[in-house]
Amino acid sequence: MNKIFNLHAIIRHLINHPLNRSNKTAAIIRFLRWQLGSRLVGGGIIYHWLDNAKIIASPGETGVTGNIYCGLAEFADMAFVLHVLRAGDLFVDIGANAGAYTLLASSVAGAKTCCFEPAPATYAKLLANIRLNDLQEKVVALNLALGDSKGTIRFSSDQDCMNHVIATDETSENVISVNQSTLDEALDGAPFCIKIDVEGYETPTLQGGLNTLKNKGLCAVIMELNGSGNRYGYDEGEILGLMSSYGFKPYAYQPFERRLIPLKGKNTIGTANTLFIRDKALIKERIKTARGIKVHGVSI
Repeated sequence: MNKIFNLHAIIRHLINHPLNRSNKTAAIIRFLRWQLGSRLVGGGIIYHWLDNAKIIASPGETGVTGNIYCGLAEFADMAFVLHVLRAGDLFVDIGANAGAYTLLASSVAGAKTCCFEPAPATYAKLLANIRLNDLQEKVVALNLALGDSKGTIRFSSDQDCMNHVIATDETSENVISVNQSTLDEALDGAPFCIKIDVEGYETPTLQGGLNTLKNKGLCAVIMELNGSGNRYGYDEGEILGLMSSYGFKPYAYQPFERRLIPLKGKNTIGTANTLFIRDKALIKERIKTARGIKVHGVSI
């Protein structure tokens, strides 16, 4: 019964995704084809994604396979990256996982990227995707967690894109020790845009990057704020206050209209992350003049 319920939930999510609504049948066929084909192959499959970007996908990798089913799994945030970045920009991908955002930024948009992934097994997948796309000259990938100090921390290793820093009172199997640095220490250069997806560890990540936040060249931060910080005792309200103190205001993004929507707090529209924007005029000009791109036949 649970499997049937889960399948129903997956199908419902697929057909309601903004890039699938105009052709729901094609979305279901992609899902079924992947489910069958991946089981027959049994290992990593090279998927030709957007433009010339390719990504290696394996069964069970929800952070990757969502892009096969939906084109852009995190539609609003990924479209924002495609629309806002230009060649020569520096994009920082914190919590890169297998590198979906890194590939969008560097292979499709042409920007340079510095990406961080703590889990060694996932980091190996990230490097494989960088090599597959010949991005060694554009991407610097670091096998590090980011926090408010240098050292080592305990990290989960068996939760795919949900791997996270182990909280003090958390009991978990398959825990590993990973190296931690600070953003200010590890980053070489001034980023234009940063993506932070660290499963609740945003507060120490930001505290270790205050000099980076201070740099006026940083115009946008994409941050996942879904309440996961509660496991560490962090208050997302303090993050909103910190970002405001550096001149960032929260927004949501509508890709089809290329429109920024001002928010009073964090983004609660669907599962999208919160965009923090400092130079709104520049960002609006960037997204207005960005080239169009087709994803599963839909133009954004």
